[in-house]
Amino acid sequence: MTSKRTKLQEDTHFRVIRLLQENPEMSQRDLAAAVGVSVGGIHYVLNALIEKGFVKLGNFKAAEDKRRYAYILTPKGIARKAALTRAFLARKMEEYEALKEEIEALQVDLDVSANRNLP
Repeated sequence: MTSKRTKLQEDTHFRVIRLLQENPEMSQRDLAAAVGVSVGGIHYVLNALIEKGFVKLGNFKAAEDKRRYAYILTPKGIARKAALTRAFLARKMEEYEALKEEIEALQVDLDVSANRNLP
């Protein structure tokens, strides 16, 4: 069984990889805002993704500030994105089914209590 912390970490990695694939020139500040974590947290995530070989740093050629980087997905990173996408989708489908069952049970409870109050 995967821990809640591992799931959160995988979700964050998935969101970051997905954003970087769409826009490799995103700044750490923009990534942090989009994912909903601190800039320091994004820095940590990016370093982890780079260390694992999923992302590599490239120079952002169009920028006047040559210290800006582009975060480019590697082939290994693209494969990891596919695996994370499958896991993310499976988790969300489980959550959806559980929520759907809970909603249906609540609707039954409401219907039963409403019928009790009829004259």
